[in-house]
Amino acid sequence: MGRSADLLPKERVLAELARAPFRPAWWAPNGMLQTVAAIRPAAPVPKYGSEVWQTTDDDDLRVHFAAPADLRADAPVALLLHGLEGDRRSPYAREFVRLAARRGWRPCVMEHRSCGGWLNRQRRTYHSGETADVSFVARQLLARFPRAPLLVVGYSLGGNVLLKWLGELQGTPPDRLVAAAAVSAPFDLAVCAKQCDTRHGGVIARWFLRSLIPKAIAKTKQFPGWCDVERVRRCRTFREYDELVTAPVHGFLGADHYYASQSSALLLPAVRVPTLLLAAEDDPLLDPLVLPRNVAAASPWLHPCFPPRGGHVAFVDGGSPLAPRRWAEPRILRFFELQLDAAGFAVS
Repeated sequence: MGRSADLLPKERVLAELARAPFRPAWWAPNGMLQTVAAIRPAAPVPKYGSEVWQTTDDDDLRVHFAAPADLRADAPVALLLHGLEGDRRSPYAREFVRLAARRGWRPCVMEHRSCGGWLNRQRRTYHSGETADVSFVARQLLARFPRAPLLVVGYSLGGNVLLKWLGELQGTPPDRLVAAAAVSAPFDLAVCAKQCDTRHGGVIARWFLRSLIPKAIAKTKQFPGWCDVERVRRCRTFREYDELVTAPVHGFLGADHYYASQSSALLLPAVRVPTLLLAAEDDPLLDPLVLPRNVAAASPWLHPCFPPRGGHVAFVDGGSPLAPRRWAEPRILRFFELQLDAAGFAVS
């Protein structure tokens, strides 16, 4: 695959995506209502073929495929990285996998360690800047399907992981890594943690902590004494949790060190893969000031789409509260189609 020589003009890509602008459903007009509306899945859980891959540090990763075995050899592989405490069953994963499979692609979901109903074997789990696993899985996929292009989409935490990994590649991405998309990536982890801890009375942080805390405590059965269980049990903010759990488990000096060193915004200028940046200005987990407008404007590789409405990993534009219709996934897939065509790969 060519790189800069085959790069589609950004103006052409953005103009194509703008042909279907996001308009929020009338019953979810603001960021918080959008975010809540998107929690309810409209699509059923795909029929996955699940595999357990052993990592280089002797742990297990679960990778879930949702495509028939008789696909053509050059069918695009579409890897999805889910968000914090998500998994293969998350609403956005269901929709993306469904639409990608309909195109004749090979969608797959990498579940972060400890997600999907399984507790991994190592003491470490996952965090917003852990890129070793996506690097491992991407290279395994490229080796397993040597004629297929690779596309990667990351949601929320998975978006930060994806962007940080792309930046770490230092301008030498793997051959056949054609395009990427990051949806509602936090960009600045300190700002995101503060937003979750303080906005709407801290309900966002507590929503995630209700599963993160039991996981951390469960780890003490595997590794007795590794954390102060009672202090962890009393956590009510991300900052407390990251100070007590994320930082010491993953080798950071504290929450501030974790946030400062693992935010994807630091590495965006180094990205050399066509990448869609999709985030809403009213995302309740973000401050619109962290949206990387200037960096994206200066890079031919970064394609920003920052509508004023859309919430967090939501972009619900219709349907009903019982069956919301998602706007983002068709736009992501259209972006991927444009990049596949420009790189000389069959779209379907």
